[in-house]
Amino acid sequence: MIRVKVTTTVKPTEDLDKVKKAVLNVFNGEIMVIEEGNGYYRIEGFSTSRDSLDKLYNLIRIEQIIPAARNYLLRNTRGRYITILLHKQAAYVNKISFIDSEHESPLGAIRIEIETDNPSELIDWLAPPYMPRRKRRRQDKLEK
Repeated sequence: MIRVKVTTTVKPTEDLDKVKKAVLNVFNGEIMVIEEGNGYYRIEGFSTSRDSLDKLYNLIRIEQIIPAARNYLLRNTRGRYITILLHKQAAYVNKISFIDSEHESPLGAIRIEIETDNPSELIDWLAPPYMPRRKRRRQDKLEK
C-alpha cells in the first residue's frame, strides 16, 4: 500500500502555470488547482501508485545525488510516513533541492507526503544504499 500526496501554495506574485510545471516535473500524476481567494491557489495531487514517484526517481539519478537523497529520506521518515520538501524554483528547472523547512524556499516548498507499509523498501528503491565499487566487484564474484 502506498499513498502519495503532493501540495504547494501559489502566491499572487507567482505564475500559476510555472508552479504547475514545477509540480509536474517531480510528480507523475493528476493535479488539481484550488482557488483559495485573494490571489492564492493551492495545487494538490494524489496517487496510490509508486509510479507517481518515477520523475523524482529519475531526477535523483540524473543529478547523481543518491547518497544525499537517501540520507534526507531516512531523516524525514516517521513511522509509515516520509515527508519530502522540495525547493519550488529548482523543481521548475528540473532540479532537485531538498529543504528542511518551508522558509528555505522564498516562494514556499513543494511538499510530498508518502504513506507506505514499508518505508525502508520505498527508500531502497528511490535511493538505494551505496556500495563501494571494490566491495561491489567482490560481491559479484561471490554470487557467480
